[in-house]
Amino acid sequence: MGAGKHLLIVYHTQTGRTRALAEAACAGATDDLIDGVETRLVMAKDAGADDLLWANGLLLGTPENFGYMSGGMKDFLDRTFYAVEGKIQPLPYAIFVSAGNDGRGALRAIRRIAGGYPFQEVQEPIIARGEVCDADLEACRELGMTLAAGLEAGIF
Repeated sequence: MGAGKHLLIVYHTQTGRTRALAEAACAGATDDLIDGVETRLVMAKDAGADDLLWANGLLLGTPENFGYMSGGMKDFLDRTFYAVEGKIQPLPYAIFVSAGNDGRGALRAIRRIAGGYPFQEVQEPIIARGEVCDADLEACRELGMTLAAGLEAGIF
């Protein structure tokens, strides 16, 4: 592995759908074409401020719950905000959502909170509506690969 950039993938899941999307994103980020990026895949309940301090880029994955992000993702953001305030440079980030409805509420909520962090959205979000299908998994794989390649190339 080349000199190091770090990509953090934080996700929450209860049904396994968002985990499948997160694993696809991780597979893209760790593709053999990517040499200079170390990737961590962490459940939101297990992720903390140290992970954000380590990261050069971030992918956030959540199910849509009641038209909002999951409580687990909100908890991660709540627990880490003050712990990293003023300690991290702007992080390029992207979002993926597993939605039973349209996913816009979850997306809007994450974007609103991310605006308080120094997070800069650098890719279009992926919203997988209904059952996760091969096209959703491929879109997340490409999302992970693109963010990792951008970090590796110094674009982000």
